[in-house]
Amino acid sequence: QLQLVESGGGLVQPGGSLRLSCEASGGNVDDYSIGWFRQAPGREREGLSCIDFRSEETYTADYVKDRFTISRDKAKNTVYLQMESLKPEDTGIYYCAAHPGLTVDAVCIMVSTVRDYGRWGKGIQVTVSS
Repeated sequence: QLQLVESGGGLVQPGGSLRLSCEASGGNVDDYSIGWFRQAPGREREGLSCIDFRSEETYTADYVKDRFTISRDKAKNTVYLQMESLKPEDTGIYYCAAHPGLTVDAVCIMVSTVRDYGRWGKGIQVTVSS
């Protein structure tokens, strides 16, 4: 089964940038849409940006669209999330997840379905603080 491992999190000052990586293994990554999700303290998990690994079609939520960019490296089976102009409210645990049967926008929007039927990484902490 597909396994996902996140990396690249950490502490960053407000206004700074981070690039998260999600490396996939153990399955045919081309069959999946992969997305980045965030769970802030006291809040529901939310979809941020998702990509169809085969076609590179992307979807990014309006609330991060001007700051976050998703991409993938097919040779490395890796999906990236480039985050710019980070704010304290971006603090949270960031997860990548994959689902084989949903469109790329549905993966980002239907978080409960992906939670129940998708494959998830363990998550990585991102803290935006001075």
